[in-house]
Amino acid sequence: MALFEPFPNYVWNLSVSIALENGGKIGEIVDIIKPLMAAAEAGEDAGTQEFMVEWVRMADKLVELGEEDLAAGREFSAGNKFKRAAIYYQTGERMQGLGHPGRAETYDKAISNFLRGMQFTGEPVTRIAIPYQGKEISGLFHKAPVESPAPCVVYCNGLDSMKEMLWMGGLPTALAKRGIHTLCVDQPGTGEALRLQGLPATPHSEQWASAFVDYLETRDDIDKARIGMTGISLGGHYAPRAVAYEPRFASGAAWGANHNWHEVQFKRMRREGENPVPHYWNHVFWVFGASDMDDFIEKSKDMNLNGHMDRITVPFLVTHGVKDRQISPDYANDTYNQLVNSSRRELKWFTDREGGVEHVGADNHAFAIDYIADWFAETLGGNIKG
Repeated sequence: MALFEPFPNYVWNLSVSIALENGGKIGEIVDIIKPLMAAAEAGEDAGTQEFMVEWVRMADKLVELGEEDLAAGREFSAGNKFKRAAIYYQTGERMQGLGHPGRAETYDKAISNFLRGMQFTGEPVTRIAIPYQGKEISGLFHKAPVESPAPCVVYCNGLDSMKEMLWMGGLPTALAKRGIHTLCVDQPGTGEALRLQGLPATPHSEQWASAFVDYLETRDDIDKARIGMTGISLGGHYAPRAVAYEPRFASGAAWGANHNWHEVQFKRMRREGENPVPHYWNHVFWVFGASDMDDFIEKSKDMNLNGHMDRITVPFLVTHGVKDRQISPDYANDTYNQLVNSSRRELKWFTDREGGVEHVGADNHAFAIDYIADWFAETLGGNIKG
């Protein structure tokens, strides 16, 4: 199993693979990337404006086609096109530097078309928003088809993903089949929280995770004793940290270990390992609300799980791809080895035999989705049979 690599740089290829795993169509994506081949030769940072133009061009066309479907009364068809447009808008937007022309407009198009897609295809998804530090944080609640109060998993972003990407990636649908609700969240430093509310990231993820648990406890369709937490990529810091400090979580999982992301920054200064997005330092300064490198290093110093994992007493799963080019597999061993008080700890490696060997399964999400969904079904009480 290998990453689809049409470009000569990892960052652009990663973005293409994420779009495919989130539901993009290969024929459309080939048409998008064909005009970009020459621009990609200049490296991951140059040409990102051209990159966005091509993804937006395809997304705009899909919206136009969706409007034609609506005019003919074909709402399901329109909704599918709007959802796919949202994938392409977000793929173009997340590759831009702070303040790049058209970025805010493209993000707005992504959000509005995602919600229209949910509406017209009849997905059981509702946007929620809750007060937080004088502003608000938001999420997408995917309701499982169950009658009685059921388990729920809080699912958080990494460094540069958004809640719509979490949903489109497929884990909430897999959990719903197993009788588990999902709340995909834009935590501080990501998505709406960063772009619309100006809320920067914090290493202390229990602060916002607890606020989402407070919200879930107000719902009569949630079994309050069976709430889990997971996160993808940098969520491999946020989810374990939240489970360590929020006692209401009954199970946890990390989709990609990120045991010491503070240390990773020094590796990236030495150009060890690949970056997840172009304009990397520009991006992380924005995410953490940092003015310069010294400020960023200070604000991210607690992005380190050493000394915290022994607080976890509930079941916890760590997953990692054996060929992760961004985050060393050694970090998965660190997290697992420090889960000394977990009632059930597990370390799952994704290997060449099945796939998902790249960073958080960018080469193939399917195996991690099934494994993590089954994990929560087993540890929170769901169904693993059809």
